Amino acid sequence: MRVVIVTESFPPDVNGVAHCALQTARHLVERGHAPIVVAPATAAGNGPDALAPCPVVRVPSLPLPGYPQVRVALPSRRVAAAITEHRADIVHLASPFVLGVRGMTAAARLGIPAVAVYQTDLAGYARTYVHAGEAAAWRRIRSVHAAADITLAPSTPALHDLEAHGVPRVRLWQRGVDTVRFRPEHRDDTLRRELAPNGELIVGYVGRLAPEKQVELLAGACGLNGVRVVVVGDGPSQPSLTQALPGAVFLGRRTGDELARIFASLDVFVHTGPFETFCQTVQEAMASGVPVVAPAAGGPLDLVAHGRTGLLVPPRDEAAVRDAVWSLAADPELRAAYGAEARRTVEGRTWAAVGDQLIGHYTDVLAGRAVVAA
Repeated sequence: MRVVIVTESFPPDVNGVAHCALQTARHLVERGHAPIVVAPATAAGNGPDALAPCPVVRVPSLPLPGYPQVRVALPSRRVAAAITEHRADIVHLASPFVLGVRGMTAAARLGIPAVAVYQTDLAGYARTYVHAGEAAAWRRIRSVHAAADITLAPSTPALHDLEAHGVPRVRLWQRGVDTVRFRPEHRDDTLRRELAPNGELIVGYVGRLAPEKQVELLAGACGLNGVRVVVVGDGPSQPSLTQALPGAVFLGRRTGDELARIFASLDVFVHTGPFETFCQTVQEAMASGVPVVAPAAGGPLDLVAHGRTGLLVPPRDEAAVRDAVWSLAADPELRAAYGAEARRTVEGRTWAAVGDQLIGHYTDVLAGRAVVAA
């Protein structure tokens, strides 16, 4: 198949949309298909895409006001031109909102089937950033995804949300995890001594530092005796979080094998944001053999088995986060049991396995188009 992946974000960006688009492109190449990627230009311009396994077409973009790490594509004819020149069999729209809408429009005009991948809780972001606009966000989501042949949701809560708001033809497509890179054997005692020189329990958060992630909910855990909070990531909330989380260690953005070493060296992983459609960092922590504390909302509901691989807590509840961390801090055997079960749970969730599921969805869409054409 000749596939055009139109994505709102792509490496060197570090986020779930970029990572999933990269893994999708890699898997398609490995299975003998011919993808190209269309993505916003980076801050450095259209330099070489060293990580990309296939050609990348960069579209002019501007930084999002107040959040320069996120770039928004500008109007461009390159999207339609790329789809036409590649002679696409199918268009894959990764978290379509701006660039993806242009990809959808071009695919429809050219009569090419489109698969839309839902990855971002825009309604939740509307509540967080503008304290309004949730209904408008859902109207936008519905109008964009209704034009696709199918929409792929990353979790059952996301699937139910989409269906409840009138999005048709929704299917489940979860995310893979690199179980070779993220594994318990990467635990590093030297790193642990650097992060917690007095032998503290290490509680980690990994992700963007932005208002919707609500990382300030770790404040209660920072106040626990014998606990050291470690924060990995960057974003606009970092200055305020350094004040809100006294004693926490901020490591900035980390990737690759270094990130895997950090994950495996944690005692407990905590995710705080309630707006996750999936939550890849939870899965990476589980692959690293680390018990997880996460809100009982969105993607973590699919990932964390409460009382077996970690603990689910009420969203936006600082005291619940603190108490969950304390209960795990007090019971090393429970932490070990949760961590071991977490690893076993994700061992079959490789990118190869979920990539083959995606190709199955493509095949179903193409077969459906063929039946209609006949």
